[in-house]
Amino acid sequence: MIDPRHLPFNELPPQVHIEQVVADGKTYDVSNGLHLPARVHDLTFDYTTLSLAVPEKARFRVRLEPQDKDWRELGYSRRAHYTNLPPSNYRLSVIASNNSGVWNEQGAVLDFAIAPAFYQTNWFRTLCVAAFVALFWALHRLLVQRLRRQERKLRDVIETMPSFAWTALPDGSVDFVNRNWQEYTGLSTEKSVGSGWEAAVHPEDLESHREKRRGAMAAGRERFENEVRFRSAADGEYRWFLVRAVPLRDAKGTIIRWYGNSTDIEDRKRAEQLQADLAHLSRVTTMGELTVSLAHEIKQPIAAAVANAHACLQSLKREQPDLELACEAADGMVKAGMRASDIIDRLRSLYSKSAPQRELVDVNEIVREMVVLLLGEANRYAVSMRTELAVNLPKITADGVQLQQVLMNLMLNGIEAMKETGGVVTVKSQLGRDGRLLISVGDTGVGLPAEKMDQIFNAFFTTKPQGSGMGLAISRSIVESHGGRVWATANDGRGATFHLALLTGAEEVKVATTSPASVSYGTPDGDRD
Repeated sequence: MIDPRHLPFNELPPQVHIEQVVADGKTYDVSNGLHLPARVHDLTFDYTTLSLAVPEKARFRVRLEPQDKDWRELGYSRRAHYTNLPPSNYRLSVIASNNSGVWNEQGAVLDFAIAPAFYQTNWFRTLCVAAFVALFWALHRLLVQRLRRQERKLRDVIETMPSFAWTALPDGSVDFVNRNWQEYTGLSTEKSVGSGWEAAVHPEDLESHREKRRGAMAAGRERFENEVRFRSAADGEYRWFLVRAVPLRDAKGTIIRWYGNSTDIEDRKRAEQLQADLAHLSRVTTMGELTVSLAHEIKQPIAAAVANAHACLQSLKREQPDLELACEAADGMVKAGMRASDIIDRLRSLYSKSAPQRELVDVNEIVREMVVLLLGEANRYAVSMRTELAVNLPKITADGVQLQQVLMNLMLNGIEAMKETGGVVTVKSQLGRDGRLLISVGDTGVGLPAEKMDQIFNAFFTTKPQGSGMGLAISRSIVESHGGRVWATANDGRGATFHLALLTGAEEVKVATTSPASVSYGTPDGDRD
């Protein structure tokens, strides 16, 4: 008889036995060295222990090397399950304990292997790596060839472009010049790098160009631009070039290189000089037509000075000299002399061939000066001159002599249009709604042919028998160089009106609301008001 409550302690370790292996539903022999096929997904191991005392109390531990790093506690379960094991060599170890907790540390061992698929083999991986390296190398070679083709195209463009191309370091030292520069100046790249390019610069331009270039690059400006003359190696002549450069910056805004080009502007400079010469010639020709009138204008203050001189002498020769009268006569002489000097100065400024000088000028004052200068010519043909000048007009930045030339040309045209009939030349100034300064010169003469209104500002077009056709063309060029516009309109009655619109540079100018002053400078009989 056995009393279960008084069973003795079981010291006998249980025997462990691996029964079978089931891979994807297929049973395999459990002999060591088992080889399972590739791509096994579900793998089940069945095992048991020989413990006859209390078999249901046997416990199990399993470790699959190298999959498991430590033993897996499976309790009373007699089955271990694994999924998606990679191809490799494995060892399955199973140990068990009896009902008294005595473990069989040796247990049972099963060595097996899972075969790799073709794409999991080393030779396939090697082949893939080799194919990737070959593909990468081919792509690299293709990219290099493409970049070289693009580089050759870019270099061809740079080398054949009809201007000088160059690059410079952040400090301004040149490190590349294109073929066009080398052929024109005769300086190779080696002779041009650094500051060697300065050998081709005109001596008169070198210092100023060097300072402007150095200042722009030191300040890190967004753009550098200057006009300079370079010597041609073929004939030793100098030609004008427009030099431009822009910086290349990194992500932090630091300049890493300068890119520049120099464009030949010799023809443009000659055209500008020719235009200046034509403008001066037109001014001199016009002034020649005023010689008689100006002689009359100068004669008047001289005659007044002579009369005042006689009066002064007479007052001083008296037994008791009249000093007060002598002083008044002397003062009259001074005023008459200053007036004659002013007329001569205006004449000299119009004759002079000086470079354009922009400064703040009062347009109303220029109008008044031209009226005084042309008054004798107007009286000669029984033409009155009238001005309607708005007050508080802003000054504009312009070349005063050039504006004098424009107004003189337009006013003379008006006087000439009324040679046979007489009439009135009216000069007006006002501020337009768009902030521009508007000047108009109108006459009551024969007017302009309506079918040729769009041609009157063309060079060499004239309606006068003896006209050169350059006056209005030059006037338009001067006005447009000041950022303005000039046009002509026919009057409702007789005559025509020429209009000028000039930039003021002021954002808001308050013009007096009262009607502009109306001043008359002459009457048909030549008397002054």
